[in-house]
Amino acid sequence: MLTKRIIPCLDIKDGRTVKGVNFVQLRDAGDPVELAKIYSDEGADELVFLDITATVDKRKTLAELVTKVAKAINIPFTVGGGISTVEDVKVLLNAGADKISINSAAVKNPQIIDEMAAEFGSQCIVVAIDTRNVDGIDFVHTHGGRKPTLLNTQKWAKEINERGGGEILLTSMDHDGTKSGFANEITAEISSMLSIPVIASGGAGNISHFKDVFTFGKADAALAASIFHFKEIPIPNLKKYLQIEGISTRI
Repeated sequence: MLTKRIIPCLDIKDGRTVKGVNFVQLRDAGDPVELAKIYSDEGADELVFLDITATVDKRKTLAELVTKVAKAINIPFTVGGGISTVEDVKVLLNAGADKISINSAAVKNPQIIDEMAAEFGSQCIVVAIDTRNVDGIDFVHTHGGRKPTLLNTQKWAKEINERGGGEILLTSMDHDGTKSGFANEITAEISSMLSIPVIASGGAGNISHFKDVFTFGKADAALAASIFHFKEIPIPNLKKYLQIEGISTRI
């Protein structure tokens, strides 16, 4: 069995880590550089750093903060928010990021996935999908979940795979921040369709939710924020639990 990854997510707004419910009601969760170092030391497999208002505010992700975070950790590090050009990717990789994550820009111009993958390699390109179920159909949302589209989530995931995206970061907006568990059904559906890894995001509330997303949800990695930020589940404990349950993780 391939090793499953545990990935804390740092949602950044105005240079601070924040966490909300269903993409709203944000509250402060600490300094991103300090949190990044703690997670790296605790055994997180990777980190994801998302400047959640970069696209909305029409500004670029803070490369300076990326550099500070990269210097504090020794694990792979993905950066997203406001990335729309090959030049943006270059700046962030040079600042210390290992991968970049795009969402709104890819929906607006799918060809950018091909261009970025050709320039930097698929392994550097994570495409995030924020999905919400409306009357039984899964639709992609952009701009930090603020803008609904008519794009079907499953169809879009397939296209990302075909265009050279290296991974999909799948966030269920219906589950985000609710602590009711990951959206295992759609995660399993998309994981089974694709040849690239799927990172499940949105809904982690207790330790068994991670077991469920790796077994029922067929996810390659699980991402969470508040349960790590507010010390509800220590990463070493989570990994020991998963090992006992027969799920391979890097200890």
